Parts: sequence; C-alpha cells; structure tokens
Amino acid sequence: MNPKLHFLSILLCLTTWSCFGQSFSTSDLPIIVINTGGKVIPNEPKIVASFSLINNGPGKRNTVTDAPVYSGKIGIEKRGSTSQQLFPKKPYGIELRDTAGVESVKVSLLGMPAESDWVLNATYNDKTLVREALTYDLNRQMSKYYTPRFRYCELVLDGSYEGIYILFEKIKRDKNRIDMANLKATDVSGDELTGGYLLKVDKTEGSPSRSWVSPQKNVNGKTAIIQIDRPKPEDLAEAQFQYIKKYVTDFETALAGANFRDPATGYRRYMDEESIIDYVLITEVCRNVDGYRLSTFFYKDKDSKGGKLIMGPIWDYNLAYGNADYCDGNKSEGWEYNFNRVCPGDGFSQPFWWERFFQDPDFTAKLGLRYKALRQTVLSTNRIHAYIDSSAKSLTESRIRNFTRWPVIGQYVWPNGYVGRTYEDDVAYLKEWIGKRLIWMDAAMPLVGNSILAIEPDPTNTLSLTVGPVPMAETATIRYRLDKRADVNLSLTDVTGRAIFVLEKPGQPAGEYEYVLDNNQMPSTSGIYMLKLQTDGYLKATRKVVKQ
Repeated sequence: MNPKLHFLSILLCLTTWSCFGQSFSTSDLPIIVINTGGKVIPNEPKIVASFSLINNGPGKRNTVTDAPVYSGKIGIEKRGSTSQQLFPKKPYGIELRDTAGVESVKVSLLGMPAESDWVLNATYNDKTLVREALTYDLNRQMSKYYTPRFRYCELVLDGSYEGIYILFEKIKRDKNRIDMANLKATDVSGDELTGGYLLKVDKTEGSPSRSWVSPQKNVNGKTAIIQIDRPKPEDLAEAQFQYIKKYVTDFETALAGANFRDPATGYRRYMDEESIIDYVLITEVCRNVDGYRLSTFFYKDKDSKGGKLIMGPIWDYNLAYGNADYCDGNKSEGWEYNFNRVCPGDGFSQPFWWERFFQDPDFTAKLGLRYKALRQTVLSTNRIHAYIDSSAKSLTESRIRNFTRWPVIGQYVWPNGYVGRTYEDDVAYLKEWIGKRLIWMDAAMPLVGNSILAIEPDPTNTLSLTVGPVPMAETATIRYRLDKRADVNLSLTDVTGRAIFVLEKPGQPAGEYEYVLDNNQMPSTSGIYMLKLQTDGYLKATRKVVKQ
C-alpha cells in the first residue's frame, strides 16, 4: 500500500472511532499506537515503525486523538514460539530508538524504569487475562529477587484495534532489572570473567545464542540444553563461554554426586538456595506446565558480588493455574517437579535438578517452612482471590472490546484445561482451581523428603517402613524389616480411614520384605493416603503418602 494512503486510512479509522469494523476511540487503560507504514512485522529482524503512548494519568480517560506522553521510532518484531505460530493475536518485542530509527534509547514507560527493550504480551489463550499479572504480583511479594514489571494497555496497530496487551519489561541486565555486572568482551580473566551471565533452559527458537548440552541425564535419560541468553554470541568471548560452561557443569556434577547435600562441596556451593526455594514455590503454587523446562532463566554475577547462580527471573505463565489440558496441567493435585515421570514422552523435559533438590531433606524442610509462613500472608487464599477480583474488575470495560476483537469466550483455544461459557465462568474456575491447589499443597508439603510422621517405639521389635516412588504413580513398592517373627498387618487407607489395600502375613519370620502394589491395588484417585504397619496387633509405623 502507498504509505500516504496507509496513513490516511489510519487517520480515518481513528477519527471515525472505527478500526476494521470495531469501534474504538477511548479507554480507561493506556493506549499504544504503532504504525509500520504497511510493512509486515517479521519474526526477525526488527523493522522500523512509529510508536505513540497515550496516558493521561490515573483515573483519567485516554483517547486515541490525545497528545501522547511519548512518541518516537521503534524496532518491532514478533516474539514467542507457540503463541506466534498458533494464535492470530501476536506477541511483539519492541526496542525504543532514536529519530533515525537506528540507535536504541532508554525511556520510562508508564512509570516503569527507563529502558529500551520491552515486550507486548498478547494474553490470548488465558481468557481471564490475569494469570500473568497474578503470578508476577505473587512473586514480587514472595521474593527479594527481581520480578519483571508490567502494565495493562490497549493496542492499535496500523489502524487495527488489537485488544488488551500487557506491556512487560524484557528480561535483561540493568540496574533496575537484573542488577548484575555488565560483562564486556574484554573481561577474560580474574574476577571480571566470573560474572554478568544470563542463562536459560528453553526452546532454541528465537534469538541465536551459544549453548551446550548438559552431561547429566534426567530420569528419562534425556539431557537439557543450557543457553547463554546474554551476552549475545557476537559479544561473548570464547574464554567467557568456557568459564560459564564449566561453572554450570561443576554445579550439575555436584548436584548429581553422592555428597550433593554438603554445604561446602555440594550444590549450595554453586547456586543460591533461597532463590531455588522461591522459584519452586511460585512454579508449584500455579503448577505451570512449562515450569522448570521452558522459559527458565538463571544468572551469575561476579564472584566479588556473591558469584552464585540465582534462579529467575520468572517468565511466561499463561498456561498455569489449570489452563493446560496435557501432562496433568489442569489437575490441582500433584507436584510439577515430577513432570518427567508424568509426561515422559514430552520433547521438552526438565533438567534433573528439580527431582534432585527434592531428595535433599534439608532443602524440603526449608521449603515447607517458607510455604507455611507465606500461606499466612502472600499465599492466603483470600488475598489471591481478592487480587483476581480486583484485576478482573479493572478490565471490565476493555475486556468487552478485547473479546469482540478476539471472540474466544466459550471456545476452546489450545490448550485450555477448562472452557467456560462466560468470562465470569473462567474467572470462577481460576479461583476454584487455586483454592483446591493450595489445600492440596497444605497437605502434601510436609510429605516431601522424609515423610515418616510417627513411629511407636518398641524395644523388642525394631521396624523400618518405606514406600516409593514419592509421590506414588501407577505402582508403588513398600519395604519393611522385621527383627523378630510377628503377625503383620499392612494397610493403605484414605484420609477417612477407608481401606484401599490390606495385606496380612501371620507369623512372618524376621527379615527384609518388599511388596509391589500393582495398578489394580493402587488408589484410583489422586490424594493423600495413610500407610500403616502393625505387628501382633500393635501399630508400629505410619507414613503419609501422595498419589498423583
């Protein structure tokens, strides 16, 4: 299209308050207007476009004809992988640029710290429009580490009203984002070499990066690809690549080793435990089906500034809170760190790290204490529900336009775990799912790691009782030891006391015993169950177990 005619069509669209058949002129949200001059926005590289941000302040309305608080040139490209390929509403990455459209410039947008790189999140298959916002709010309250900031807005692109977007800070090194050292290509020795690395476990599509394959395999025999997100390949010296590769490999070797729990030589020597706990809690609370295996960032500052790997920042939660119908993504019960066992055939499996962390009782004890404390404050069900209600209310006007532009309410959009008839149905499902999830975690959290809760002492008959795997899957193996002959009663009951399985062995000799529960003997539903061992009519050992 002729650029002049294209500009006139946009002007006509805005002044007549009708863009591609949909009326839009004013909003209670900030408005972003982007004009490419009729060019197609590619996956990469970025093309030059014009950008305007209209925001008259809190409580004031914004109109497309108002003077912008900021306008200038940007570079823009599509971003994302699945969302870009499957959905008509596209996410974008933008870089604020100078008047020539060449050099990047740092600008504060909507009260967020000045930077050049930003992300426009499309929020297409999350019909509540609040899953991302909720997760970032929770993490910001829970964790001392950086959480990306965001603001809701409405987008007009080349005269077309495109609906609600979330303007996010892009994850990058900056004093107001990931506050770590700026690693220059000339930093190839000493303390200067040791920090300024941003890494990730993710799909390999998108911006090119240096990477390597982890030497450690997970439970399914698969290995992770570790990518260096920053510095970019063209800015990364070979000595830097070799340094960070060795550091992460040393971390994995320590984690996989027999002494992985040792505070001096184990994994804690290389990675900050508090950041791991924060990352696990946010991932498990929302049961993000992509958790631990995609969009999983971590970084390392210089040794003089702490030097350990830090998990985060968090990113990408549109498929969380029951919004995925595969790999148990819509179930409120079950640990997400067990994804490799739940979905062994998935092409993007988790690194072995997460199951290994949960094999450390010191780690799980700290995790449980942290969760218990947060349940009284940030993770209070009432607080979370109130945040959802408030966010949904703030979008009352704009979501009507959004769902007129993108009529997905009542329609299945991959991979929805639930399809409501109305927006209110989708919000109610989200709140109900969170309530169930937190109740399940309240019961399951004390059971991770060593979960024998009570053993009645008996000086004449020493017993041991174990069950694995934890949590139980399709089968479970029960092991116990008798130090003298006894009448044995082994039972598995639900929380109401109803017997699921009973094994009786009169006059069983002393020794080691193992019994495998097959699929027909296992509980049919997920939940909390009680395993009890009695000898000669006396209860000797009790263990709570979880069935996914």
